[in-house]
Amino acid sequence: MFGETLRALQAMEGRTQLSIPIEDDVEGYFDRECPSEECLFQFKILNQDWKDKVRDEEVFCPSCGHTATSEKWWTQQQIEHAQQAAVAHLSGELNNAVARDAAQWNSNQVKGSFISITMKVNQRPTQVLLPPAAAEPMRLKITCPACACHYAVIGAAFFCPSCGYNAADQQFTQTVAGIIQSLDALDAVRTAIVDRDTSENTVRLIVENSLQNAVTAFQRYAEALYATMPNANAARRNAFQNLSEGSGLWSAATGKSYNDILTSAELATLQCAFQQRHLLAHTQGIVDADYVQKSGDSRYQVGQRIVIREASVREAANLITILACGLLADASGMGAK
Repeated sequence: MFGETLRALQAMEGRTQLSIPIEDDVEGYFDRECPSEECLFQFKILNQDWKDKVRDEEVFCPSCGHTATSEKWWTQQQIEHAQQAAVAHLSGELNNAVARDAAQWNSNQVKGSFISITMKVNQRPTQVLLPPAAAEPMRLKITCPACACHYAVIGAAFFCPSCGYNAADQQFTQTVAGIIQSLDALDAVRTAIVDRDTSENTVRLIVENSLQNAVTAFQRYAEALYATMPNANAARRNAFQNLSEGSGLWSAATGKSYNDILTSAELATLQCAFQQRHLLAHTQGIVDADYVQKSGDSRYQVGQRIVIREASVREAANLITILACGLLADASGMGAK
């Protein structure tokens, strides 16, 4: 009676692999995700470059520099899509087999008999899942100056996924450009998301991430410039996340401090932004006594959550760019390479 169904089950039992295609976006890029649980940074890479340039033995995360073999870079959305597609495919095969058994059973029933048993299988349409690559393409396109790999990110990126090359000056400029592009798109985000609460929460996250990316971009750039200074003292890890400490290191290496580049008022504004980044990264934005003391921000009391405004992030990004350009001029004047 259930011959077709049993044959379908037996065929599934011996199957260990099922091919689920993951499509590129309209520009030929497809999604990747850093496998490090502390990062999970998502980016896109040109599919042809993934095949031709990226080595199976080592892929680099554009954000944190984590390395892993090429099969470990699937996004969570792609994994979920593949799982759902596999279940839908196998369910469809089994459903069709049961339907064939039912049709055969019904055809063998004797017409006009006292008892007649028929079978009916309710077949739902096969679910068509939207591929993850159908999501909006990443905004900032980058071409690695070392290996010409094409990849795309939202926010900050510092390493080429193919070769790991880090061009500090190019990455800083592109990161700031990406931050401004993200802020420019906030109205489009509000329009695209119908639910008002979800829309505003998404906008808030973009603004807060933009501030964190701006500070991190400056840190990486300052570290790279500082490393070129002749006879520079060793700097502790993340020293350039702290404006005062970074300025002290820079002054010892070049004879010039951040005060030679920015006014006292501008440094105070940037100090507040750096301290806000620290809260976002370490206390989920909840104000502590350390923040009140170091930032000079009297608007909040301990235990409140900071509110990051779009205009404040734009101002911080502008001041960071001015400061970075000043550091580059200092480094060039020192004959740094």
